[in-house]
Amino acid sequence: MQDPLIVTTSTASYPVVVEAGALTSLPGRLADLGLRGALWLVCDAAVAQAYGEPLAARLRAAGFTVHTHGVPSGEASKCADELWRLYDWMIGGAVERRDAVLALGGGVVGDLAGFAAASVLRGIAVVQLPTTLLSMVDAAVGGKTGVNHALGKNLIGAFHQPRLVLADTAALATLAPRELRAGWAEVVKHGVISDAGLFAELEELAAAHHWDERPLAGWPDQDAELALRLTAIIRRAVAVKVGVVSRDEREQGERITLNYGHTIGHAVEALIGYGALLHGEAVAIGMHAAARIAVAMGLCDEGLLERQRRLLAAYGLAVTMPHGLDPEAVIATTLRDKKVQARRVRWVLPTAIGSVTVRDDVPEDLVREAIALRADA
Repeated sequence: MQDPLIVTTSTASYPVVVEAGALTSLPGRLADLGLRGALWLVCDAAVAQAYGEPLAARLRAAGFTVHTHGVPSGEASKCADELWRLYDWMIGGAVERRDAVLALGGGVVGDLAGFAAASVLRGIAVVQLPTTLLSMVDAAVGGKTGVNHALGKNLIGAFHQPRLVLADTAALATLAPRELRAGWAEVVKHGVISDAGLFAELEELAAAHHWDERPLAGWPDQDAELALRLTAIIRRAVAVKVGVVSRDEREQGERITLNYGHTIGHAVEALIGYGALLHGEAVAIGMHAAARIAVAMGLCDEGLLERQRRLLAAYGLAVTMPHGLDPEAVIATTLRDKKVQARRVRWVLPTAIGSVTVRDDVPEDLVREAIALRADA
């Protein structure tokens, strides 16, 4: 058992635990944090039976009062209607400021439940319990919470740091193959922006295991060596996010680099309808477009673009734009991105594996070329 990673910002300090079986330690960790009020367990419907019900029973056996609420799976649930259902449930159930929200599931539940915690009674504690690869390495860490708006992704929300993050990597054994593939996009992203060694390790792992085909059914019990290696890789990817958030909690500087691939990715999600693509699938498309822009601007060479494309493909991720998407609509949607300043899009662009830069002088023609990628290109 390794020591937890620690996020330390000007407003909060909390542990991030990445290990198989982490959920079993939740009752003791809550007690250690002094969280003894009622627990409001918000659970993705897809994991309610496998993880939500056993977790609630374990907490009740430890003496906690636990209320449970299911959220339909999918990006469409990250909306005002579902948020208001959470408010009705919590306020109707007499939530108190000493209580805590438990967010069990993927990034949708983490963002939605986190925002409910940030805003009900002007803020109560939240504990993030990610069960998808994407939420483990990205969404659950850093305190970004919120819901989508019809005009753009994550445009309504708040920074609200959790008291604890427990990433139980054993939960990946029941993750749908498509969800697993989408999660790899964020792991690859962390390698590109900050950790060349992580990127190289992902290349080695891809060579040994065909991740574009293989789910993790039976893992970790049937392959202990792979379980340990995957947990170590996930922890390394999480460490990138922990470091960035600790240095820049509210995206005033370095934290913008975590949005590599998201400018185009978020635009694609908004235009084709939330849920048509998984978030990681859209980010992979956005990463490829950003790297094409970087090559065109002379910031990196074609070798980086091809190396990134091969790695994304090895983990089952396509990089072509959805058929029929209007490039002009994509460009217009990027102007509603949260990172826009003075009507100029700030692009995170790679300069080498492990290094990126931020530019606000990308010509629109280059963006058009980058996103006009045919399926056979």
